Amino acid sequence: MAEPPPATGAGANPDRILWSEQRIGSTLKKETVATVGWILAFFTSIYAQEGQELLGDRSDGSRATPLHLIPLYAESKDAEKGEQIEPDGEFVTPFSTRWTCAECHSYGLVKKGWHFNSVDSNVPPGRPGEPWLYFAPKLCIQIPLSYRQWPGTFRPAQVGLTEFQFTRIFGRHTPGGGPGEVQATEADEIGRQFVSGTLEINCLACHNAHHGQDMGGPGGYAVQVSRQNFRWAAAASCEFASVKGSAAAVPETYDPFLPDPDEKNAPRVTYQKEAFNENKEVLLQIVREVPNQRCYYCHSDLCYSQPEKAEKWASDEDIHLTAGLKCVDCHRNGVEHNIVRGYAEESANSSNPLAATSSCEGCHLSEGEDQPQAGRLGAPVPKHTGLPPSHLKKLTCTACHSGPWPGKKTILTKTSRAHRLGTPNVNKAQEVLPHIVSPVFARQGGQPQAQLGDSLAGKIGPHKVIWPAYWGILEDDQVKPIALGVVEKVVGKVFADLELPATGDWPKITKEKIIEALKALSPAAAGEAVYVAGGKLYRLDGSGELAEELDHPAAAPYMWPIAHNVRPAAQSLGARRCEDCHSPEASFFFGKVCVDSPVQTKDGVFREMMDMYEVDGPVYVRVNWFFKLLIIGVMTLLILHILGDLYRRVMLLLAKRAK
Repeated sequence: MAEPPPATGAGANPDRILWSEQRIGSTLKKETVATVGWILAFFTSIYAQEGQELLGDRSDGSRATPLHLIPLYAESKDAEKGEQIEPDGEFVTPFSTRWTCAECHSYGLVKKGWHFNSVDSNVPPGRPGEPWLYFAPKLCIQIPLSYRQWPGTFRPAQVGLTEFQFTRIFGRHTPGGGPGEVQATEADEIGRQFVSGTLEINCLACHNAHHGQDMGGPGGYAVQVSRQNFRWAAAASCEFASVKGSAAAVPETYDPFLPDPDEKNAPRVTYQKEAFNENKEVLLQIVREVPNQRCYYCHSDLCYSQPEKAEKWASDEDIHLTAGLKCVDCHRNGVEHNIVRGYAEESANSSNPLAATSSCEGCHLSEGEDQPQAGRLGAPVPKHTGLPPSHLKKLTCTACHSGPWPGKKTILTKTSRAHRLGTPNVNKAQEVLPHIVSPVFARQGGQPQAQLGDSLAGKIGPHKVIWPAYWGILEDDQVKPIALGVVEKVVGKVFADLELPATGDWPKITKEKIIEALKALSPAAAGEAVYVAGGKLYRLDGSGELAEELDHPAAAPYMWPIAHNVRPAAQSLGARRCEDCHSPEASFFFGKVCVDSPVQTKDGVFREMMDMYEVDGPVYVRVNWFFKLLIIGVMTLLILHILGDLYRRVMLLLAKRAK
């Protein structure tokens, strides 16, 4: 069979699709296919140059999964489209997802999606979500980072992390893009990035349904990112390629486009030759609807409520999954990848037309304007019989239905992104940093109402919480974090003798050590050095002693809402009785929130749950008991009245008979 015509322009290559159809049984003649292919390629090339949609940008309405028997393309030295991959070439290069997928899909449109647009300051930040947690036990640091403007987080640049460094640390649990594609500007990183390449959007991370997609294996995506093999990461994650070597282990002068065969540490890719057909095409198992397993790699939680429930086999799945739904049934998006996050107010920040109807209320309660919306995807319409309407105004749906059942104290919780779940050599100890506690009932917005104001403080719902711990400079009552490089040099020397627990927990530091570190930091940071930990701000007073300021805004906990796992209605708060929340022992008001800190204390520090959302719990309990006593009193009087009336009637009847 003759080779199909080469791709032209940046557009789709429909001639290859037609040739694939012929190879699987099409009766069209070769000459006709080739002619039609050239014509289609010509026009799609013109449309692509004019910014028109490509072949895969919009569905034609078929629910069938398109065949992806396609050629693979590398990136050139000039960051343009390179040569088609040949598995048996002299110097085999990794394929580029950007230039391979851009044959049919508008890569520039895809990269605007929520998973990839965090570095774009023009994108509305939306409701605060899970941050990236940088932690260093030796320096007693755990600090929430985000490129989005979420109150309580810091931009990576504020702690001295460039996009290149951020990608090397956290790229393991991203699908690429975002900071991974930002061009380096630091002199010492420009050469390194030329060797490593950029971390392109890895379409396979979500859309490859093959069981061999390797995100967290010994040679998979996460390991390649840690080795700075950004250019090779997508290829290493797929089922028909493997990568050896490390870009971090070769000098900046190494040229990956003219590889030196004597450089033993250089990254090299090997393809399974049988995966390619005679036209050097590969059949990819690409699906539109992302399998749940792909979502789990970045979005798994582990709650240590009880030791026996730590294992996944001992815990129940989200009720939506047990009902047969997939993650993407609710979290939907089009080619622009503007995925629905699923919170009630999202439609105000998102252009996704399904944002309003894909929240809890949108599926279960919404009636719609022109047609009923409630009951989408088989969602039952709740009646909330006997529930006072004020609850629906003050509480989120998740307050009663989501997350682990609240106990007397909050519990330690792990997440994929914070604790590298699913990657090699993970510390499986319960106490390993960073320390996230849950569930904490608080107002939506991520922080206590006093620090956000009424405009951002919303309904009360369950949250995950992290108490920041970091070294900073105090200026005009504002705390700016000190660059990690400075802290490592100065504080690292002061804490050199600290013993790190094997569990990965905090090395408990004394207040004397904090004083010593602050005295060393102040001249190095050119300002008044402070330490933030456990909801407190530590600073040196005029006499050089340590002063503690409780509830300083800079020491406030960072919170993000809990959405899953959703419990069935029979397991929701209040399903049994009002006392699930309204009693002196109820966790909703009187649960103990662990205040995490590396500062050595005799006993753990806790706060009452109601302090996190500023509601007077005892008042609610007293009101509850007042109504209970009122009902009991009224019912007692009613029963006595009925008995009295019955006694009167009986006596009248007996009197009549006696006559």
